[in-house]
Amino acid sequence: MVFSSIEFLLYFLPIFFIIYALVPNRLKNLVLLVGSLIFYAYGESRFLLLLVVSVLVNYMAARFIGAENYYKEKYKDEEKYDTYLEWRKGVMLFIVTINVGILLLFKVVMGGETLPLGVSFYTFQILSYMIDVYRRDIPAETSLLKLGTYIAMFPQLVSGPIVNYDEVSETLNSRKMTWKSVQNGLKVFTLGLASKVLIADRVGFLWNDIQMQGYESMSTALAWLGAIAFSFKIYFDFYGYSLMAIGLGSMMGFKLPENFRNPYMADSVRDFYRRWHITLSRWFCNYVYIPLGGSRNGEFCTIRNLLVVWALTGLWHGGNGNFLLWGIMLWAVIVVERQVIGFLDRHPINGESLWKQLNLIPRLYVWAIIPVTWMFFAITDIEQLKIYVGRMFGSTPEYVVAGDWRNALATYGSLLVVAALASTPILKRIYHRWRDHMVMNVVLAALFWICVWRIMVEGNNPFMYFKF
Repeated sequence: MVFSSIEFLLYFLPIFFIIYALVPNRLKNLVLLVGSLIFYAYGESRFLLLLVVSVLVNYMAARFIGAENYYKEKYKDEEKYDTYLEWRKGVMLFIVTINVGILLLFKVVMGGETLPLGVSFYTFQILSYMIDVYRRDIPAETSLLKLGTYIAMFPQLVSGPIVNYDEVSETLNSRKMTWKSVQNGLKVFTLGLASKVLIADRVGFLWNDIQMQGYESMSTALAWLGAIAFSFKIYFDFYGYSLMAIGLGSMMGFKLPENFRNPYMADSVRDFYRRWHITLSRWFCNYVYIPLGGSRNGEFCTIRNLLVVWALTGLWHGGNGNFLLWGIMLWAVIVVERQVIGFLDRHPINGESLWKQLNLIPRLYVWAIIPVTWMFFAITDIEQLKIYVGRMFGSTPEYVVAGDWRNALATYGSLLVVAALASTPILKRIYHRWRDHMVMNVVLAALFWICVWRIMVEGNNPFMYFKF
C-alpha cells in the first residue's frame, strides 16, 4: 500500500484515524503498531515476518547491551563484570553483522531483484537505535510495544525520514492528537500528495518517453531535458513522500524530522546533499564519518573518510555498479569543491569569499551538474549509461529524430517551469503566509481531490524510493 493510492486515501487512512482518535492514549501505540503491520502486509506480506523478527531480535539484544548497570550490580566480582562487557561487545558486533548482512543479502547477493519493502530505511533506523544504546547515549527501551511502534510506524516505515529514537521516545510515552495537529498535518500531507501526483508523476512522463524512444537516436538537447526531468521527478517524488510522512506524523502527535531543505537552492554539491535526504546524510555523518575521524585528522584522512561515506551511500541504494559510480562521482566533485571553495574562503576579497560574491553562478553550477550525476543514479545498465552521458556531451549518433527536443519542450515545457518554480522557496513561503486562511484551505481541498481524480484515472504510480 502506498500513500498515493485510492486504497490508502479513501479506506485505510480514514478508518485508521477514526480508530486512533477514539481509543484512549494508553492504546494509541498498540493501534499504531497494528495499523502499521497491516499497512506493511498489504504491500509486502511475504516479508512481514522479517520485519517482526528484526524488531524482536534487536529488542532482546538492546536489552542485554543496555543492562550494564544491572550486571555491574549483580557481578561484584570485577572479572565477571569484565566478562559481561566482552559479551556486550560481542552481541553488538553480532547484531550489527546480522542487520548489515540482511541488506547485503538482498541488495548485493540477490542484486536487488527481490527487495523487502523499506528494508534500507528500517534497518538503518534499527542500527541507529542499537548504536546509541551501545554508546550509552540512550537507555534501552524496556517496552517491546514502544520499540516496535518506533521501528514499524507506517508514516516513515518504507521511505523515511530516518528517525533517531531520542527524537520520538517522549512522544511514544505521551502525546496528544489535537484538532490543530490533525488540521496542520493534513495540509502538509496534501502538499506532499500534490508534489507526488501533480508534479513528480507528470514530469516523469518525459523521462519515460525518452526511455521508450531509446538513447541511441536522441539529440543532445533532449538528453539534457531528460536529465532535468528525472531530477525533478526524483525530487518531487521523494520530497512528496517525506511531506506526507511528516504530515501523517503530525496528525498522530509526532514531530518527524525535516528531510529536505530546498536542495536546488544550494550553492555547491556539498551544500545540495546537506539539504537533500537530510536524515540519511545525518546517519552517515553520525555513525560512519565522525567515528572514522571526520575532518579532525588532516585533509588526506578527510578525503578518505568522505570516500568511504559516499561509496557506502551508493551501495545503500543498490548493488548495481551504477550506484557505486554515482557515489564515487559525487565524492570526486565534493573533493574538488572543497579545494576550490576552501582556497577562495582562505583568500577573501573585501573580507568575503569570492564564491559567495558570485551569487547566482554557484547555483547555476549546481543546476548544471546535479542532473548529470542523477543519470549515474537513474540508468542501471552501464553501456546505456555511457550512451546517455555521451549524448549529453555532444557525441553524434548515426540517426537523430528531427526536432525531438522541440516536441518534448512543447509537450512538457510548462510543466518543467512549474517544477522549477516549486523547487524554490517561493511556494513554501506563500503556503506559510496563507496556511491559516480559508482561501488556502479551499486550495488544498481542491488539490487533494484533483490528486484523487488523477489517481483514479491513471492508476497508482509507486514511489521511486520504495525499491530501496
